[in-house]
Amino acid sequence: MAYDYEWFKTAIYNLTKIDLNAYKEKQMKRRIDTLIAKNGIVGYDKYVAFIKENGKKFEEFVNYLTINVSEFYRNPEQWRVLEKDIIPELIRKFGKKLKIWSAACSTGDEPYSLVMALSRHIPLDQIKVYATDLDKQVIEKAKLGLYNEKSIANVPDDLKKKFFKKIGLSYQISDEIKKRVEFSQHNLLKDSYQNGWHMIVCRNVLIYFTESAKDEVFVKFQKCLASKGVLFIGSTEQIINYKDMGYERKNSFFYEKP
Repeated sequence: MAYDYEWFKTAIYNLTKIDLNAYKEKQMKRRIDTLIAKNGIVGYDKYVAFIKENGKKFEEFVNYLTINVSEFYRNPEQWRVLEKDIIPELIRKFGKKLKIWSAACSTGDEPYSLVMALSRHIPLDQIKVYATDLDKQVIEKAKLGLYNEKSIANVPDDLKKKFFKKIGLSYQISDEIKKRVEFSQHNLLKDSYQNGWHMIVCRNVLIYFTESAKDEVFVKFQKCLASKGVLFIGSTEQIINYKDMGYERKNSFFYEKP
């Protein structure tokens, strides 16, 4: 049997239910080959056997695979649009009990940013953000809520002062923000989606997906948004055929379901 990359993709799917066919192959294969070499292993079959036997290395692999680059208020100008225009509009349409999903939330920077942005318009005890990610390890990091200075650089000063506490070289986000977010594990390509979201935030993740996998996710988002609900995407992304998918474009990064 040829233990090539095709074999490896099948073996990994059976082991993790992560479908590597959905990722841009050249980029992902290079990342995986680098990790295998770093562990001093030769051959995909030997690496699969290695992570099957070693729980810590299995977690390392999943963590490495799910690309976790995140920061609070990433692209601040888009968050200003969110705070100034989108959130007030959602409150007018749906009231203050908004149902919001931060998909592929990584280390929690995004859902916590959402809670802070919402807190300018809604009392904290009325805010609930659902946050999901494929990677269990980053969800644990998110729950811990400890960040470096670079991660929180774009947080508005008043919110930084109010909701972060400096601990050594790190910054701890306050419990009152943490308890407004509910984290769970979710695979965007495999798992079912809840319905009735007023806003879905999924930013700078789908760029790693193939065009067909990306379109599949955008279509699923549209189906599970409430009518007049909004999708907020990243600055590196665009939905070219958004009309065919049933969206109206509010601006470059916000799309509405009619």
